[in-house]
Amino acid sequence: MSASTPWDNEHAGARPWTVAVLGPGGVGGLLAALLSRAGHRVICVAGEETAQAMRRSGIRVRSGQFGDFTAHVETDTELRDPVDLCLITVKHTALRGALERIPPQAVGKGLIVPLLNGIEHPSVLRGYFGERNVVAPGVIRVESTRTAPGVIEHGSPFTEIDLAGPQEQLASLAAVLTNAGVHTRTVGDETAALWAKLAFLAPFALLTTRYGLTIGEVRTERRAELVALVEEAAAVGAACGAPVDPARSLALYDSFPAQTKSSMQRDAETGRPTELDAIGGALLRAATRHGTPVPVALRLMAELTSG
Repeated sequence: MSASTPWDNEHAGARPWTVAVLGPGGVGGLLAALLSRAGHRVICVAGEETAQAMRRSGIRVRSGQFGDFTAHVETDTELRDPVDLCLITVKHTALRGALERIPPQAVGKGLIVPLLNGIEHPSVLRGYFGERNVVAPGVIRVESTRTAPGVIEHGSPFTEIDLAGPQEQLASLAAVLTNAGVHTRTVGDETAALWAKLAFLAPFALLTTRYGLTIGEVRTERRAELVALVEEAAAVGAACGAPVDPARSLALYDSFPAQTKSSMQRDAETGRPTELDAIGGALLRAATRHGTPVPVALRLMAELTSG
């Protein structure tokens, strides 16, 4: 890549980007495949088993929204080339170890866009990459699962991203993602964007995981707890300066296919590490800092951590 970046002028965004994807799982694998299909150079950075599988067979996507297709990408266990964009799509539990695969100097002048759950990871990334790079947190709304290395099942009828950060730099990225099929918008307030996601995700993740229920079962059998937890999360978000509309969260839950499970629930069912601390723990820590009562969240977290 040259010393210029694709947002240096209004025409540069027309050329293909070089994109690194750290963690080509359900979310990262889907985005890598879509960007590759749109004509961009994509480098997936992963463990050797996953990298070898994608070298052999590419990324195979099954999707109602995008169709079934196979995308061919480059793979490596470490980023070695400068990039225009580095998408960080690992689970929060694997973040610190995974970052060893992305030496800060290898990113060049590229944008760093984490699409992680929770609200505490941007400070970790800024500390790791330093002031040289722009870390622009993103929030993604999608249901997508890696069923095997390089095999992605995309279940939701939507794939949407909100990007928080410098608008003049993110506009080109939003266009690239939108052209690849991902409806993307830029938002000015990072705190508001991250809290909008956490306030929605925490009730969904905690309740489905605690009771082993789908969202359809939660919104009928555990409706009172769902409403109470949504209101608690919204109150904490408001205390942090990020107003959240509880009615909108409930409406979104009601619109989900009844069989939908949270990613935390799927991790718990398969014995993988869960993002309980990044989601529920972050909610409790923020509630403690601001003196906001969250009795339902406290009880659920206690039951989940003791179990």
